Amino acid sequence: MTIAEKLKTLPTAAGIYIHKNDAGRIIYIGKAKNLRNRVRSYFQASRNLDPKTRQLVRYIADFEFIVVDNEVEALILESNLIKKHKPRFNIFLKDDKSYPHLKLTNEEFPKVVITRRLVKDGSTYYGPFLPATLARNTLNLINRAFQLRTCDIEIDGKLPRPCLEYHLKRCLGPCVKGLCTPQEYAEAAADVRTLLDGKNKELARSLERRMWQFAEQDKFELAARYRDLHKTVIALGETQKMATTADRDVDIVGFYRERQRLALQLFTMREGRIVGRREFFWEDLPEDNTFDAAEFLGEVLAQYYSTDYVPLEIHVPIDFADRDVLERALTERRGRRVKILDPKRGTKREMVELVETNAKIAFEQRFRVLKPDSQKVLEELQELLELSYFPERIESFDISNISGAENVAGVVVFENGKPARRDYRRFIIKTVDGANDFASMHEAVLRRYRRLIDEQKPLPQLVFIDGGKGQLSAAAAAMRELDLEQIKLVGLVKPPKRHKDISHLLVQGSEDRPIPFDRNSLAFRLILQIREETHKTAVEFHRKRREKRDFSSELSEIPGIGEKRKMKLLRNFGSIERIAKASMDELKPFVGLKAAAEIAEHFERQRQAAAN
Repeated sequence: MTIAEKLKTLPTAAGIYIHKNDAGRIIYIGKAKNLRNRVRSYFQASRNLDPKTRQLVRYIADFEFIVVDNEVEALILESNLIKKHKPRFNIFLKDDKSYPHLKLTNEEFPKVVITRRLVKDGSTYYGPFLPATLARNTLNLINRAFQLRTCDIEIDGKLPRPCLEYHLKRCLGPCVKGLCTPQEYAEAAADVRTLLDGKNKELARSLERRMWQFAEQDKFELAARYRDLHKTVIALGETQKMATTADRDVDIVGFYRERQRLALQLFTMREGRIVGRREFFWEDLPEDNTFDAAEFLGEVLAQYYSTDYVPLEIHVPIDFADRDVLERALTERRGRRVKILDPKRGTKREMVELVETNAKIAFEQRFRVLKPDSQKVLEELQELLELSYFPERIESFDISNISGAENVAGVVVFENGKPARRDYRRFIIKTVDGANDFASMHEAVLRRYRRLIDEQKPLPQLVFIDGGKGQLSAAAAAMRELDLEQIKLVGLVKPPKRHKDISHLLVQGSEDRPIPFDRNSLAFRLILQIREETHKTAVEFHRKRREKRDFSSELSEIPGIGEKRKMKLLRNFGSIERIAKASMDELKPFVGLKAAAEIAEHFERQRQAAAN
């Protein structure tokens, strides 16, 4: 059926329409109160279309439509399909993440992690947490007070000794028999569940009861522990009550744009105080003459609130089409009346202008190459990888060789998001023959952390491995040998043809759920910086080893040139090429007259042979 024939069959009902190109790919998704009128308008020659729509029409080869009951359903369906298919001519949220939640895992020995991804995996999710720092503070409290594990290892009680987390009193140590029984761990997990369920008073009474019970049994150390837990739970209950009050529940939106780039900020206000902030960035918007700010804002808000927490009021800098439709959709989701306002004066307008000012600052930080806040970047990384702890120290490994020759490894260290070059290390792989990156990675990781343990130096909270499942498994095996399974390993997987890019991340323990690489994310930009620094370190060391090998083999052919003279020449001239070009007078100060004459004559003979 041709497009003209399809246009005749269009209904007058509300719904969404889907434009496709000649390859069958979806290029635009829109909603309509009247499908017949809206879709036909694209193909009316008499209509004066804007430049963006004219360009879209040139690519339309086919279209489909879906009828719904009303405009609200059309808005919701449009938003969901845009996020799923990401059509070329639609605007969509590239950094589409919800507020942070705490996840209590569904395991025999559960743990708690921060996440922004809610999946049906049997785990229990709590949130959203407003502000986002409340999620991190709560997680730190759980780790410190209730001492649930933070590692991903399989708990069977057969490990010979506990990890560092146990000695820091941040884990009960269920991995070692005798330190913690399954019943004791289950009790701690149940306390955490009660706390996250918001039953603070019930938990406080239970902790107080256990405190007096152990005191009567003269177990004063345990009694003191439950006393401290009781105080902590009471204090946390007050904090949660302040942070989740529903009154004055407002989101404020502002944005700043230059040409095809735009920064949008969304501030969360509770009880008259700003308690949270979200940032979004676009780099490929239409040019000035085709950009419609009102249309952009309407599409973004519809997508954002389709999956996220809905406030009672949303303040925006400009009005937009279908505002009343979005209000009705959000009212249905929230269960209470939701208002979208574009204030023109007064305090509310001043707050919108404040958010716009922050959007401009964020624009400068992202697109003027100003340095972003390291704390913020690492917090985003913690949430992305669902870590139970803040990744203050990160280490990264890469292997470099050519057909197995001069096999080396490079290790770089980042502290608080910055390179700690004093701690960089380079390894000559000793136990592996030929090109075996898996075995080489195992040796490098094993030697690195065995030495750190022996020297009692700080261990990282996160380790990146340059490679896929094979390298990741080899590194994990080395960590198991050292009882360091609590340290999270992440593989940086490259696509087959582009050596410098990263296609996705493989998180140890969740290899079946790879994380796609997003260059617009600050956390991913940090990962890319770490990966490139690691690659450079390994390659430079490999190049030096190769040059030294070539240099050594070349000079070994000259009588009277031993190892000491080779190293002296290398230190002063830097490469075999420079030595080959040096005159006898230039060589004499380092090796003596006779040896200098031998070297100069050797390379002169080579030049003559090459010329002949």
